[in-house]
Amino acid sequence: MQGLPLKITIDNKLYLKNPESSDLGKRIVTNSIELINDLGFETFTFKKLGKLIGSNESSIYRYFESKHMLLIYLIAWYWSWMEYRLVFATSNISDPKDNLKIAIKILTEEVQKDDAFSYINEINLYRIIVNEGSKVYYTKDVDKENELGFFSPYKRLVKRISEMALEVNPNFLYPNMLASTVIESSRKQRYFQEHIPTLSNIEEGKDSIISFFETLTFNSLNPKIDE
Repeated sequence: MQGLPLKITIDNKLYLKNPESSDLGKRIVTNSIELINDLGFETFTFKKLGKLIGSNESSIYRYFESKHMLLIYLIAWYWSWMEYRLVFATSNISDPKDNLKIAIKILTEEVQKDDAFSYINEINLYRIIVNEGSKVYYTKDVDKENELGFFSPYKRLVKRISEMALEVNPNFLYPNMLASTVIESSRKQRYFQEHIPTLSNIEEGKDSIISFFETLTFNSLNPKIDE
């Protein structure tokens, strides 16, 4: 996707000032990804981020009201980017099964750097998704934040996958559950693969996670699959 004129649009309720509007804002995003990936979200603070970028802590608060909102912003950016990748990769594919296979691969494969966004390290952002992603909605404020639309990019992505599943089998009763299970569980398997490998089944030289979730999806939908 190198060279594409692309901009990921994020809901303005997630920030006080758009970080894409200034060099400082972009440095906040760039370095917060690196720092959260290095330290973990619990240990990450705006004070540490300010020291890293050579700016006052107060300047970061002009962009994000809290580190929780910053994390939601990063997660929203990632899912919006994944939605773009999915739409781009399937735009000229007419076969519903091929579309769904491509989508599963995109959602479950290891992420590569996208040169269209020079200030975002998608590989490290994906590691944050794997290690910290659930923390944005495992909170007491999840219902309020959902009503405000904070999770809309993720919900849109699930809806797209659900619609693809229904194109394969229009009678399938649980498309949203299947889509969200693939996304959530594939993140957990990546985590297990790295930290607790006995909870996963990894074959050398093969991405078993992609194969597993493709098998799980199509066995759930139960269509006849051409070998």
